[in-house]
Amino acid sequence: MRSPNLKTLRVAARPRPLRLPEHCCSTAPRGEAAEKMRRMLRRRRLHSVCETAHCPNLPHCFGRGTVTFMLLGDVCTRACRFCNVKTGRGAPVDPDEPRQVAEAVRELGLRHVVLTSVNRDDLPDQGSAQFARTIESLRSASPGTTIEVLTPDFRGDVDAIDRVVDAGPDVYNHNVETVPRLYRTVRPGAGFSRSLELLARVKARRRTILTKSGLMLGLGEKRGEVREVLRALRGARVEALTLGQYLRPTLRHLPVERYLDPEEFRKLRREAEAMGFLHVSSGPLVRSSFHAEIALGVLGAAGRTP
Repeated sequence: MRSPNLKTLRVAARPRPLRLPEHCCSTAPRGEAAEKMRRMLRRRRLHSVCETAHCPNLPHCFGRGTVTFMLLGDVCTRACRFCNVKTGRGAPVDPDEPRQVAEAVRELGLRHVVLTSVNRDDLPDQGSAQFARTIESLRSASPGTTIEVLTPDFRGDVDAIDRVVDAGPDVYNHNVETVPRLYRTVRPGAGFSRSLELLARVKARRRTILTKSGLMLGLGEKRGEVREVLRALRGARVEALTLGQYLRPTLRHLPVERYLDPEEFRKLRREAEAMGFLHVSSGPLVRSSFHAEIALGVLGAAGRTP
């Protein structure tokens, strides 16, 4: 019997969904620059997490000529219940994708690029070789561009992790997303300890790489649980952190349990900085790659460069 898609299972719905507060609404208008970015991605047969995940910051980022490239197609082999990316069988790996990404970055004149991907549990290398090939292509085409990767957990495959680390990105980001208690509901197929071990391994293998992680808030986590996660991340020597509000993509996804107000995000930022994070971006619309280049600028000014 075919197993149901977790992403389309009925979830316990509120009698009346929480009303989206004004501070969680993006005010950036859609303009010609954003449409130009979309046309470029279609022309090069590339995907962006900005579009696929329905990021609220898309008009702002596309409008200023920045994009987070999503490698290995637009279909994910997992079914996280917060994510709008399609679930199913992964497409064949496109051998031309690394070159197309590198040429797109050169065309856009990007000084900092973020590469992410869908989960590809169906591939023997978990998709890690495509990250490495894309980094190599970028170094050749745009040697002055800094590179940030936002990878899946690769199912804990240390060879896959090492393959990406050894390719030499400037920033290695892997999001823990939520607190351990909520993993079975929010991230079936993932594990908090696995994600933590990945981040620790990256830093142990190449200490010059800036490590980064992030959480979505408003899924039912408690403040004390968030603090414990932040302490665990610092224990794994994670240096940069993003904290943002979970926004429900569709009624098929997990409901928002609570909308945090902007002051709560400011308090969390101060707490994280007191724990020793070198850069913290915290706010309702913060996402892991939103203004990602700013972290590098701040750390460079403080004398900490990748």
